[in-house]
Amino acid sequence: MTELAKGETLFRQLQEAYDAKRALAETASWEETQPYHSIHEMVAAKAKQHPDQPAITFQLTSDPDDVGRTLTYGELYAQVTQCANLLRGLGVGPTDVIALVLPNCAETVVAMLGAMCVGIVNPINPLLEAEQVSGILRETKAKVVITLRSLPKTDIAQKCSDAVSHAPSVETVLEIDLAGYLSPIKRGIVGLIRPKNPNRHKAKVLRFAKELAKQNHAALDFEDAREDRYAAYFHTGGTTGTPKVAQHKVSAIIYQGWMFSEGMVDTQDVIMCPLPLFHVMAGHVVLGQCLQGGAHLILPTPQGFRGDGVFDNYWKLVERHKATVSIIVPTAAAALMQRPVDADVSTLRLATSGSAPMPMDLFRQFNEATGLSVMEGYGMTENTCMASITPPGVADKVGSVGIPVPFADVKVLDITQDGVERECGVDEIGEICVHSPGVNVGATYIEAEKNAGLYAAEKYLRTGDLGRKDADGYIWITGRAKDLIIRGGHNIDPAVIEEALMAHHDVSFVAAVGQPDEKSGELPCAYVELVEGPSRTSEELLSFAKQHISERAAAPKYLEIVSEMPLTLVGKVFKPELRKRAIKRVFNQVLENAGLEQRVAEVVDDKKRGMVAQVVPKVDGDETKVDNCLKGFIPTWEWGS
Repeated sequence: MTELAKGETLFRQLQEAYDAKRALAETASWEETQPYHSIHEMVAAKAKQHPDQPAITFQLTSDPDDVGRTLTYGELYAQVTQCANLLRGLGVGPTDVIALVLPNCAETVVAMLGAMCVGIVNPINPLLEAEQVSGILRETKAKVVITLRSLPKTDIAQKCSDAVSHAPSVETVLEIDLAGYLSPIKRGIVGLIRPKNPNRHKAKVLRFAKELAKQNHAALDFEDAREDRYAAYFHTGGTTGTPKVAQHKVSAIIYQGWMFSEGMVDTQDVIMCPLPLFHVMAGHVVLGQCLQGGAHLILPTPQGFRGDGVFDNYWKLVERHKATVSIIVPTAAAALMQRPVDADVSTLRLATSGSAPMPMDLFRQFNEATGLSVMEGYGMTENTCMASITPPGVADKVGSVGIPVPFADVKVLDITQDGVERECGVDEIGEICVHSPGVNVGATYIEAEKNAGLYAAEKYLRTGDLGRKDADGYIWITGRAKDLIIRGGHNIDPAVIEEALMAHHDVSFVAAVGQPDEKSGELPCAYVELVEGPSRTSEELLSFAKQHISERAAAPKYLEIVSEMPLTLVGKVFKPELRKRAIKRVFNQVLENAGLEQRVAEVVDDKKRGMVAQVVPKVDGDETKVDNCLKGFIPTWEWGS
């Protein structure tokens, strides 16, 4: 069989499996379909069927020769069971929270699954500042924190210690020591230079591996509850001290993995996933599909794509592990396309992408370089993750985020300010609203007041994203009703930037929006109107913003002082106009840097495509040169008059 025929056969198998799941959703409910009713039951299933099958491989470095550490499904089951028993022994019950302030590693998988078996896991981005971590710990009333033991070149342990000192609910801290992945000589050196952790808090500190080894590995020491309950809390961005925290039920977590297992992946599959486990895509979807399909999950470096050398060695890692599935995000795909495919990647049969829309040219470039069509998905933390995906093998809908996943009902609604709801027609833009087993109606967030106004027709989660459905039912994202700035898949609340700058006594109005960026999709920028009298420079205000915004990713990369802010009829800042200004400014700068004479005349809001930059052609205008400059950005362009 030729490689082309083999690829076509694999896609046909994927299509048949996905179609079968969609057909099942037409005749049965999720409650009737759900294969497991507890996290421990899900972990145990493949361990019983394939105990010696590799489950997780973690590499501390990106070196293709790094042997890493592999857990089989039998070993994973044993350690997850031990972790659950350990936490129960520490007094954790079904409604207690176990926070994980961890990068990726094999122990993170064990801790996440073990915590969900006994209580509620709360993975927290370890890149957040101590104040933000502490805010989440207080909001969730975390009882146990699992984090790293202090190591050179990382401040996670120190940061977590500071956070726990301001979170009185935390009774126990369990420390994971990544030095165990080092050679004996390097472990000895680390022992000499390891930073001391002051532990100014009152919580008991224990070593995770030592305590795990004391526990029963064969079975749970307590009854495994099968009724549906909350098993995970995920924060939705983390750009403030107390970000919104979404709560996920066992049934919803199992649902996310089920969608892409059973026929989609199996025990022959090896899934390369450099995404962080504190994000729902990796934590629920990818890990869930591996557990339910019996696939082998590869976690390269604690920082994933952020790890040293991961992009440079990515294709060699694919070859070394004979990966069959590549999990990416648009920013990672763009970085990979700047490097040659310098290894044998013929084992790859599938790539999936999420977190932000993928520019059309990047999609095509990735396809040409790897031979893979990308299954692009759309989802959100509030929906436990996936809401739609482009089915395998579909090539004529590049730019869309596909059709609703099985058991999901996605509508595009016109919702007026007084709450009147109307379903939009074909290609009519409205707000995307979702109902699925992943939607926790009435209780999406742990704080009840944050759920107000979050649902349409008392059923559909309002995503805040603007989009349309075409005649074939495919969903196209055209903008955001909620003004989040998405930088490399990370949500930044513009209010964080606006509140910081409004604290300056010379500032009258502030509006923060996302400006297009070729690598990150968007970068935060700010527009400021000053009070009458004082004279301030953009550089002074940028410096002020950086000093008062705790998270580096949220600090604006550009600030412009405007004489008058564009306002709506009711006096609110009209952000679409500012986004148009940002697109025009960035695109014109790119064209100028390339030595081209063409410039953006205006940016229009197209009914189907969202914002489109109209470029004025010159007599000697070269469409190819302009396209080469602008094709990497999410906003599209066209010739204007």
